[in-house]
Amino acid sequence: MSYSVGQVAGLAGVTVRTLHHYDEIGLLAPSERSHAGHRRYGDGDLDRLQQILFYRELGFPLDEVATLLDDPDANPSAHLRRQHALLTDRIERLQQMAAAVETAMEARKMGINLTPEEKFEVFGDKDPERHAQEAEERWGGTDTYAESQRRTARYTKDDWKRMQAEVADWAERYDALMKAGEAATGERAVAMAEEHRQHITKWFYECTFEIHQGLGELYVSDERFKEFYDSMRPGLAEHLRDAIRANAARHE
Repeated sequence: MSYSVGQVAGLAGVTVRTLHHYDEIGLLAPSERSHAGHRRYGDGDLDRLQQILFYRELGFPLDEVATLLDDPDANPSAHLRRQHALLTDRIERLQQMAAAVETAMEARKMGINLTPEEKFEVFGDKDPERHAQEAEERWGGTDTYAESQRRTARYTKDDWKRMQAEVADWAERYDALMKAGEAATGERAVAMAEEHRQHITKWFYECTFEIHQGLGELYVSDERFKEFYDSMRPGLAEHLRDAIRANAARHE
């Protein structure tokens, strides 16, 4: 089966002029011509066009795209693997940029006007709003997220400092119980896991035992959270997750 230049343009979301240009520079020459001399594109041509558009999306200039596609040692699978790796890297960078923008947006919503030094002092290496964001992403808790937004919108700089002071005090006491060899299922560890849950409920949103267990898993699986908790004491993320599980089990 073959396709006209207009059909291909419609399928690929490019202009007929673009396809004519690709033909003129030898990047994509249609494999067939009609009796009247019109361009006709076969399935192989469409495969090549797909590769061209992938590379163009990644920012490759046309001459480099031609060099890559005409490499006799490369096959379509190799091109797809390369493009997948490049796109994955781009997605990761864009997600990081989006996260940075979201953080700035949330700070503005809170109505907190701080100097750069004060922003670092208040937020440190961990955005406290991330708890609510992760809850919304993982559980679709739009009511939960809305509640967090309502509360934090009223917080002042002093409120954030009090919240951080509570976190620092909790971290110091949790570090001490781990030094003492307290098991994650021990009375003190379970009590501190419950204190942790109540802290989230107090400052952000109603943290149910189910949500709390989900957060506990996140503290271990997500490198950002694991780094935060393990910076208090190596192994604290896993210890806290297990204590959260034990606390939830006691309330079943």
